[in-house]
Amino acid sequence: MPKLTVKKVESLRKPGFYGDGEGLYLKVASAGSKSWILRTVVQGRRRDLGLGSAFLVPLADARTKAREFRRIAREGGDPDTIRKQETLRFEDAARRVHSSLSETWCNDKHSRAWLSSLERYVFPRFGKRQLHTIGTADILSVLAPIWTEKHETAKRLKQRLSTIFDWAKGAGHYPHENPVNGVKKALPTVKQRPQHMAAMDWRDLPGFMEDLSRRESISARTLEFLILTASRSGEARGARWEEFDLDAREWVVPGERMKRGLPHRVPLSDSAMAVLRRVRQMDPVWVFPSSSRGAQGETRPQSVMVFKSLLKRMGREGFTVHGFRSTFRDWCSESVRAEREVAEAALSHATGNEVERAYARSDLFERRRSLMGLWAQYSSGLVGSVVHIARA
Repeated sequence: MPKLTVKKVESLRKPGFYGDGEGLYLKVASAGSKSWILRTVVQGRRRDLGLGSAFLVPLADARTKAREFRRIAREGGDPDTIRKQETLRFEDAARRVHSSLSETWCNDKHSRAWLSSLERYVFPRFGKRQLHTIGTADILSVLAPIWTEKHETAKRLKQRLSTIFDWAKGAGHYPHENPVNGVKKALPTVKQRPQHMAAMDWRDLPGFMEDLSRRESISARTLEFLILTASRSGEARGARWEEFDLDAREWVVPGERMKRGLPHRVPLSDSAMAVLRRVRQMDPVWVFPSSSRGAQGETRPQSVMVFKSLLKRMGREGFTVHGFRSTFRDWCSESVRAEREVAEAALSHATGNEVERAYARSDLFERRRSLMGLWAQYSSGLVGSVVHIARA
């Protein structure tokens, strides 16, 4: 027979454990708080499992929960896993996964985008729900409205949701199959053509560079250097003097600032060195510092928006800054007819399959130095529109 009654639970004041039978106890703490404890054997080990506050969980509910947990334990399961599933909300799980993954990402922009997509599309729908109650229909309710209209966003969101549920299942918070696995057949097939960044025709580049060289702004020097080195916007804007060996005429971009996560050596042509000499005394840390200061008065790199403002002042449109990498690549193929692996190495692109890359250890630096020298001469208008280089 049970030893406790509702009235007795309310009246007990003395600290201690009061048994109700079958391993269920009421714990009265010295401060007066009361909680339910189930003492049972879980996978061969004696465990004390908390069932909640007696002020929130009535005696009848505590008995029901105790019986369910004992059943799980008898069948070889772990009641504590069920308890975690009942208390972890989706939003809490998502933020936990984001926090653990953010340490492995190379930039803050990706980290912010990862979480903001969930905050916009997912949390309003089922962010507050317990994780174990979410199924494939809930995932579909998030993805279906944006699957065709914002396909790239929806695809990334699908990957992020899958990652969260993979983690939850592995950590014992989700007892079912990953619910994202079931949505593919329910979503329409979307055929999209790749969207390439608009690029300037390589034949128009010398005229543009002549116009750019006459401008005195630091953003003009940054763009000039970016074009001459075929680098990405963030790589050039975030360049630090410590990355340069001016005597060796080399720039080594650290792996954490590269898209592939690998260090990239860049040979510096005469024109690129000339740009560096023009900005050498501007700041001891940043090669291309912003004209605005940080909150503490410190210098900082330029914003991504500086090029948009620069091109507007120049009256130029119809191409993007990232497109200059395509301009360089087209020039390599159509003008100098450079070997593919040399041109791709200049852009820090991987070539060949996994086995080929494992054996191709060289970064083709000296051959790239010759190529970038010709690129600088062409960009500056010092050679004609078509130049042939000998292949080794």
